[in-house]
Amino acid sequence: MHKPTTPSDNPFRINLQQQKKRAKELLKSIHTQDSAARLRFINSHPDFKDNSPPADTMKLSDAQLVIAREFGLASWAKLKTHILNMTHAVKAIDTNLIKPDADCATLHIRCGTDLQNTLPDAGFIGDFLEYTDPYSQGPIIHDDDFLTKRIKFLHDSFAHILNMSAEETKQRYERSHFKLTKAAETYKRIVLWFEHDSFDQLILARLLAYFAEFGSPDKLELISINHFPGSVRFIGLGQLPVEAIRMLWSQRKAVNQQQLELAKQLWQALGRDSPENLLNIINSKEIQYLPEMHGALQRHLQELPSRFNGLSLTEHLTLEILNQHSMTAAMLFKKLMLEYEPLPWLGDGMYWFILESMIQVSAPVFDISKADLQKPWPKRTLTITQTGRNVVSGKQDWLSLEPPSRYLGGILIQGAQSCWRWHREKDNLRISVF
Repeated sequence: MHKPTTPSDNPFRINLQQQKKRAKELLKSIHTQDSAARLRFINSHPDFKDNSPPADTMKLSDAQLVIAREFGLASWAKLKTHILNMTHAVKAIDTNLIKPDADCATLHIRCGTDLQNTLPDAGFIGDFLEYTDPYSQGPIIHDDDFLTKRIKFLHDSFAHILNMSAEETKQRYERSHFKLTKAAETYKRIVLWFEHDSFDQLILARLLAYFAEFGSPDKLELISINHFPGSVRFIGLGQLPVEAIRMLWSQRKAVNQQQLELAKQLWQALGRDSPENLLNIINSKEIQYLPEMHGALQRHLQELPSRFNGLSLTEHLTLEILNQHSMTAAMLFKKLMLEYEPLPWLGDGMYWFILESMIQVSAPVFDISKADLQKPWPKRTLTITQTGRNVVSGKQDWLSLEPPSRYLGGILIQGAQSCWRWHREKDNLRISVF
């Protein structure tokens, strides 16, 4: 049974009394012209610009509004409602009287294991399927060898990190795919639990495209979120406490035909050797049918080489961070995810794969000592080189260093050859051959 815990146990548990106290403290600070408080008002209060209206005219309701906006909620009333809903979810779990998914045979599908234990703890009794394949990395080639190519990529890229043999990788992949093929006929309801980043959304496109082609269960439902109020940045569902997962159940929506058709088009476009079809879909009015796809797909295309220096956005941010300080790969990954990455999508193993690729070049962009090379990636200390500084500043093109060939979906990026590149033009993503 779930036991209610204090707000400090999880950054996404918010205590109303604590927030009332914080609002009073903020009001006191703004009245004394505290610079940090003033900045918070400027960032979060819709009517406060620098010092207009005067700081000493701010009321408690103004401070409460700032607190709510900092949590990503429109008003203090909505913050109170959110806290109340979370409290009701805790009580529902503790009483253990109602199983939310008990009305019919249900399968929960998630692109990871982070909800595998949380769902039962939150009172759900349906089955769970982990369907994980990082389509944001490696080849998506729509032919008869699709599964074989994906299995080979996964083994070649991650087996040494996951300590799995080629046969184990193959069996694991085929087992989850087989369960997917039987899902619609086995379960009356399938619920898809997904976030807003490219890792999740590309897998979502794959699943919806599959159901569009081979048939859906009686009920196909989706929970897809891009934010959850808390004291730290929301990155994924795995951060949330059980009562949050229970509360999200009421926000699920039935998948409609427009969403299925859009996903089918997206999945095909992801496997093309040109990003043009994908860009057309991103810029179409139909993209609204899957609201989180627009940002996720734009971020996906930013893993193409940039016109500025040939780096993917992840590679560029990595060197940008190292250009300030040397650090371990574990610290680098944490800083990237929490401070630099605009739409976090990487798992740690996926990031070690990127770093591994970045050392396979004609001239190193960061140094790792011989002793550290014997350690696992998280414990290796990275120090940027002069070549790295030249690349990140745009003085030298990354592809001139002949990094390993790689696929982004159906697009092959090969050495110093001309290829599709991305750049920003007035905040719009542009793709061109360069």
